[in-house]
Amino acid sequence: MIHGVDVSAYQSETYDLTGLDFVIVKATEGLSYTNPRMAAQVKRARDAGLIVGFYHYPHMANDPRAEADYFLKKAPIKAGDIIVFDWEGYDTANRGVPRSRQLAYRDAWLKYVKGKLPSHRVGMYCNTEYWLHIDTTSTCGDFLWIATGGKPAGQPGIDYGWLFHQYSTANNIDHDVANFPSRAALKAWAAGETEEDDMALSATDLEKIRAVVWESDKAAAPKDAPDVKTNPTWQYQSYLKDTNARVRALQTSEAAQTAAITALAKLVGSGVDTAAVVAAVQEAIADAVVKVSVDVTGPHI
Repeated sequence: MIHGVDVSAYQSETYDLTGLDFVIVKATEGLSYTNPRMAAQVKRARDAGLIVGFYHYPHMANDPRAEADYFLKKAPIKAGDIIVFDWEGYDTANRGVPRSRQLAYRDAWLKYVKGKLPSHRVGMYCNTEYWLHIDTTSTCGDFLWIATGGKPAGQPGIDYGWLFHQYSTANNIDHDVANFPSRAALKAWAAGETEEDDMALSATDLEKIRAVVWESDKAAAPKDAPDVKTNPTWQYQSYLKDTNARVRALQTSEAAQTAAITALAKLVGSGVDTAAVVAAVQEAIADAVVKVSVDVTGPHI
């Protein structure tokens, strides 16, 4: 992971850059507010070679397109900058706006801005309250930036594949991490030079994927399983082992039958007695079965 901060007019124009790779700056709010420190805050980040992003805070009773146009007019967006919709509403401008309206506003803003800036990454910021209890579709544009103050960096406590995590507000500034291995990787992603699927996954990510895919206890047990009544569902890894065992058994049976037929065919018309025929067939079957024998034992979970 790499580190960054997000700033607004509440923060200094000379915020500390130590250890940072990206800065996301508040640009606008509603239809009339522009961050008076935006230009200086952005310049500081660009001069240091950091990745820059801009966010808009909405008044969701307004027309989302009108607010989006205001944001696009005021934010000094350049190629490779990250665009964020700040989806939260605890202030007087949004507190009384119905949730259905807040959802519709979010979807409309993200879609409209992405249409205007198709080469930019356009995503959404929200806290876990909004993500878990107001959201109903997991719509977040190109990425999710999740806020969970007080949780460890990179551990926001949600299952969805977030890319940014705001984890602290220490020293009057919001601290973030991004799920990228380097600044160069974030820069390439922001510029659209790499696909999200090509990003390196951490060992923790891979373990989570493995667990979800193979340890989910939802596969219907085979009808002929001896414990099907008491254990009606299996983990997928167990189902795969059972399927493999059945395939191997069929292969063994097929090999034995083929060997028997082949041995019999060789003895047709040779005048040998029954005992010799049986011995030859048994030897052929045993040799064939040994060749395909595989250990497929393992517990059903």
